[in-house]
Amino acid sequence: MRPSPEPLLQHPHHDNKNEERREWLRIDDRLLLEYRRADEPLEAMNQYLPPATEDTIATAVSKPTIDLLIRAGETFAGSPLLPWVSKIDWMLETILKSMVKSHPGSVAIARLIDVDISAGGLGFNTPREFQADDLLMVKVILPPFSMIETMARIIRVTPLEQGKAGFHLATQFVDLGGDEQELIIRHILQVQAERLRTRKAAHTSL
Repeated sequence: MRPSPEPLLQHPHHDNKNEERREWLRIDDRLLLEYRRADEPLEAMNQYLPPATEDTIATAVSKPTIDLLIRAGETFAGSPLLPWVSKIDWMLETILKSMVKSHPGSVAIARLIDVDISAGGLGFNTPREFQADDLLMVKVILPPFSMIETMARIIRVTPLEQGKAGFHLATQFVDLGGDEQELIIRHILQVQAERLRTRKAAHTSL
Protein backbone atom coordinates (compact mmCIF):
# COMPACT_ATOMS: atom_id res chain seq x y z
CA MET A 1 0.00 0.00 0.00
CA ARG A 2 1.43 3.36 -1.04
CA PRO A 3 1.59 6.10 1.57
CA SER A 4 -0.69 9.04 0.92
CA PRO A 5 0.98 12.25 -0.28
CA GLU A 6 2.23 14.54 2.46
CA PRO A 7 -0.22 17.35 3.20
CA LEU A 8 2.76 19.70 3.42
CA LEU A 9 2.98 19.60 -0.37
CA GLN A 10 -0.09 21.83 -0.45
CA HIS A 11 1.46 24.58 1.70
CA PRO A 12 3.42 26.43 -1.01
CA HIS A 13 0.19 26.99 -2.98
CA HIS A 14 -1.46 28.35 0.16
CA ASP A 15 1.54 30.61 0.85
CA ASN A 16 1.43 31.93 -2.73
CA LYS A 17 -2.21 32.87 -2.25
CA ASN A 18 -1.33 34.72 0.95
CA GLU A 19 1.47 36.57 -0.84
CA GLU A 20 -0.89 37.61 -3.64
CA ARG A 21 -3.49 38.75 -1.11
CA ARG A 22 -0.91 40.88 0.70
CA GLU A 23 0.29 42.55 -2.48
CA TRP A 24 -3.04 43.13 -4.24
CA LEU A 25 -4.56 44.79 -1.18
CA ARG A 26 -2.80 48.14 -1.52
CA ILE A 27 -3.98 51.71 -1.04
CA ASP A 28 -2.67 55.25 -1.17
CA ASP A 29 -3.01 56.80 2.27
CA ARG A 30 -1.67 59.51 4.56
CA LEU A 31 -0.16 58.09 7.74
CA LEU A 32 2.11 59.04 10.63
CA LEU A 33 5.52 57.58 9.75
CA GLU A 34 9.04 57.45 11.17
CA TYR A 35 12.04 55.70 9.64
CA ARG A 36 15.82 55.41 9.81
CA ARG A 37 18.46 53.10 8.43
CA ALA A 38 18.63 49.97 10.59
CA ASP A 39 22.33 50.38 11.32
CA GLU A 40 21.87 53.93 12.64
CA PRO A 41 21.19 54.82 16.29
CA LEU A 42 17.70 55.55 17.52
CA GLU A 43 18.54 59.26 17.61
CA ALA A 44 18.85 59.22 13.80
CA MET A 45 15.07 58.79 13.41
CA ASN A 46 13.81 61.72 11.31
CA GLN A 47 17.14 63.52 11.82
CA TYR A 48 17.33 64.43 8.12
CA LEU A 49 13.87 66.05 8.12
CA PRO A 50 13.28 69.73 8.92
CA PRO A 51 12.81 70.37 12.67
CA ALA A 52 9.33 69.78 14.05
CA THR A 53 7.13 72.89 13.99
CA GLU A 54 3.98 73.80 15.88
CA ASP A 55 1.96 72.74 12.83
CA THR A 56 3.60 69.30 12.52
CA ILE A 57 3.12 68.74 16.26
CA ALA A 58 -0.55 69.74 16.13
CA THR A 59 -1.11 67.39 13.18
CA ALA A 60 0.69 64.42 14.77
CA VAL A 61 -1.10 64.79 18.11
CA SER A 62 -4.60 65.35 16.73
CA LYS A 63 -4.66 62.81 13.90
CA PRO A 64 -5.33 59.65 15.99
CA THR A 65 -8.27 61.31 17.76
CA ILE A 66 -9.67 62.64 14.49
CA ASP A 67 -9.37 59.16 12.95
CA LEU A 68 -11.17 57.67 15.95
CA LEU A 69 -14.00 60.19 15.59
CA ILE A 70 -14.35 59.40 11.88
CA ARG A 71 -14.46 55.65 12.44
CA ALA A 72 -16.58 55.56 15.59
CA GLY A 73 -18.94 58.29 14.41
CA GLU A 74 -21.71 59.32 16.77
CA THR A 75 -20.82 56.53 19.20
CA PHE A 76 -17.61 58.24 20.28
CA ALA A 77 -18.76 61.80 19.55
CA GLY A 78 -21.37 61.46 22.30
CA SER A 79 -19.11 59.60 24.71
CA PRO A 80 -18.09 61.21 28.03
CA LEU A 81 -14.55 60.09 27.18
CA LEU A 82 -14.21 62.55 24.31
CA PRO A 83 -13.61 65.65 26.49
CA TRP A 84 -10.91 63.76 28.40
CA VAL A 85 -9.20 62.61 25.21
CA SER A 86 -9.34 66.14 23.84
CA LYS A 87 -7.86 67.49 27.08
CA ILE A 88 -4.99 64.98 26.93
CA ASP A 89 -4.32 65.95 23.30
CA TRP A 90 -4.29 69.63 24.26
CA MET A 91 -1.89 69.05 27.18
CA LEU A 92 0.49 66.94 25.09
CA GLU A 93 0.41 69.43 22.24
CA THR A 94 1.11 72.33 24.64
CA ILE A 95 4.08 70.53 26.22
CA LEU A 96 5.64 69.61 22.87
CA LYS A 97 5.17 73.11 21.46
CA SER A 98 6.84 74.57 24.55
CA MET A 99 9.78 72.20 24.08
CA VAL A 100 10.12 73.23 20.43
CA LYS A 101 10.20 76.91 21.41
CA SER A 102 12.73 76.49 24.22
CA HIS A 103 14.89 73.82 22.56
CA PRO A 104 14.49 73.91 18.75
CA GLY A 105 15.15 70.52 17.17
CA SER A 106 14.65 68.66 20.46
CA VAL A 107 11.31 67.07 19.54
CA ALA A 108 11.44 63.94 17.37
CA ILE A 109 7.91 63.17 16.24
CA ALA A 110 6.27 61.12 13.52
CA ARG A 111 5.32 63.09 10.40
CA LEU A 112 2.15 62.78 8.35
CA ILE A 113 3.36 61.37 5.03
CA ASP A 114 1.68 60.24 1.80
CA VAL A 115 2.31 56.51 1.42
CA ASP A 116 1.16 53.52 -0.59
CA ILE A 117 0.84 50.59 1.74
CA SER A 118 0.12 46.87 1.57
CA ALA A 119 0.80 44.03 3.99
CA GLY A 120 3.88 43.31 1.89
CA GLY A 121 5.53 46.73 1.90
CA LEU A 122 5.42 50.49 1.91
CA GLY A 123 6.20 53.24 -0.59
CA PHE A 124 6.86 56.89 0.25
CA ASN A 125 8.85 59.98 -0.69
CA THR A 126 11.90 61.08 1.28
CA PRO A 127 14.32 64.00 1.03
CA ARG A 128 17.19 61.66 1.90
CA GLU A 129 19.05 59.49 -0.60
CA PHE A 130 19.06 55.81 0.34
CA GLN A 131 20.37 52.84 -1.64
CA ALA A 132 18.57 49.74 -2.91
CA ASP A 133 18.96 46.89 -0.38
CA ASP A 134 19.30 49.30 2.54
CA LEU A 135 17.42 48.06 5.59
CA LEU A 136 15.13 50.54 7.32
CA MET A 137 13.57 50.51 10.76
CA VAL A 138 10.02 51.71 10.12
CA LYS A 139 7.31 52.86 12.51
CA VAL A 140 3.88 53.57 11.07
CA ILE A 141 0.70 54.37 12.98
CA LEU A 142 -2.51 52.92 11.59
CA PRO A 143 -5.72 54.72 12.60
CA PRO A 144 -6.55 55.24 15.25
CA PHE A 145 -3.83 53.94 17.63
CA SER A 146 -2.17 50.82 16.16
CA MET A 147 1.60 51.13 15.74
CA ILE A 148 3.45 48.84 13.35
CA GLU A 149 7.20 48.65 13.99
CA THR A 150 9.19 46.51 11.59
CA MET A 151 12.19 46.21 9.29
CA ALA A 152 11.81 47.00 5.60
CA ARG A 153 14.24 46.43 2.74
CA ILE A 154 14.46 49.07 0.03
CA ILE A 155 13.84 47.37 -3.31
CA ARG A 156 13.77 50.50 -5.50
CA VAL A 157 14.93 54.13 -5.28
CA THR A 158 13.51 56.55 -7.86
CA PRO A 159 14.40 60.26 -8.10
CA LEU A 160 11.31 62.47 -7.99
CA GLU A 161 10.19 64.19 -11.17
CA GLN A 162 12.14 67.17 -12.43
CA GLY A 163 11.78 70.24 -10.26
CA LYS A 164 11.17 68.24 -7.06
CA ALA A 165 13.92 67.37 -4.61
CA GLY A 166 14.00 63.91 -3.07
CA PHE A 167 13.37 60.28 -3.88
CA HIS A 168 10.57 57.73 -3.89
CA LEU A 169 11.33 54.55 -1.97
CA ALA A 170 9.64 51.22 -2.60
CA THR A 171 10.19 48.89 0.35
CA GLN A 172 9.35 45.33 1.32
CA PHE A 173 8.70 44.27 4.91
CA VAL A 174 11.17 41.59 6.00
CA ASP A 175 10.04 40.56 9.49
CA LEU A 176 6.40 41.58 9.75
CA GLY A 177 4.44 39.27 12.04
CA GLY A 178 1.11 37.70 11.14
CA ASP A 179 -0.82 39.92 13.57
CA GLU A 180 0.72 43.06 12.09
CA GLN A 181 -0.09 41.87 8.56
CA GLU A 182 -3.72 41.37 9.54
CA LEU A 183 -3.82 44.86 11.10
CA ILE A 184 -2.65 46.35 7.81
CA ILE A 185 -5.08 44.27 5.76
CA ARG A 186 -8.01 45.25 8.00
CA HIS A 187 -6.98 48.89 7.76
CA ILE A 188 -6.86 48.70 3.94
CA LEU A 189 -10.25 47.00 3.72
CA GLN A 190 -11.80 49.55 6.07
CA VAL A 191 -10.38 52.50 4.12
CA GLN A 192 -11.59 50.98 0.84
CA ALA A 193 -15.08 50.50 2.32
CA GLU A 194 -15.15 54.08 3.64
CA ARG A 195 -14.09 55.47 0.26
CA LEU A 196 -16.70 53.37 -1.53
CA ARG A 197 -19.43 54.64 0.80
CA THR A 198 -18.29 58.22 0.19
CA ARG A 199 -18.41 57.75 -3.61
CA LYS A 200 -21.87 56.16 -3.40
CA ALA A 201 -23.16 58.97 -1.19
CA ALA A 202 -21.77 61.59 -3.58
CA HIS A 203 -23.33 59.80 -6.55
CA THR A 204 -26.71 59.53 -4.76
CA SER A 205 -26.76 63.26 -3.95
CA LEU A 206 -26.34 64.24 -7.63
